[in-house]
Amino acid sequence: MILFTMLQAAAPAQQGGSQLSFWIMIILVFAVMWFFMIRPQRKQQKEIEKFRNELKKGDKVVTAGGIYGTILEVQERTVLLKVDKDVKLRVDKTSLLKDYSEAAAAAATDSRGSSKNESKEAKVETIEAPAEKTDKE
Repeated sequence: MILFTMLQAAAPAQQGGSQLSFWIMIILVFAVMWFFMIRPQRKQQKEIEKFRNELKKGDKVVTAGGIYGTILEVQERTVLLKVDKDVKLRVDKTSLLKDYSEAAAAAATDSRGSSKNESKEAKVETIEAPAEKTDKE
């Protein structure tokens, strides 16, 4: 406690420099937060908005609730989705996300190339069952 009081008494001589460094640190913290948190989020929001504005018939999408479907009709604020043979849903555009499942599957097959079929063939092995012992022997 005494040390703290002594340091406080010596602080007024250095007050001007510490205030400047304090404001520099505050500005630096906000700049880092903006660069690593706010900027990427805004970029992602712009991509989602662009995706929703470019929706067309035949696009595959996922709703925020996890329902996969294909677009049948696009209106200003809503979209008609074909979920199954006779099942159609009308949902708001803001609840739609891009269906990444097909893109991920296509990327996986592209990265493997023709070696995919070869590896399947190589994995197939024939296993013979051991002969059963009988009591007659």
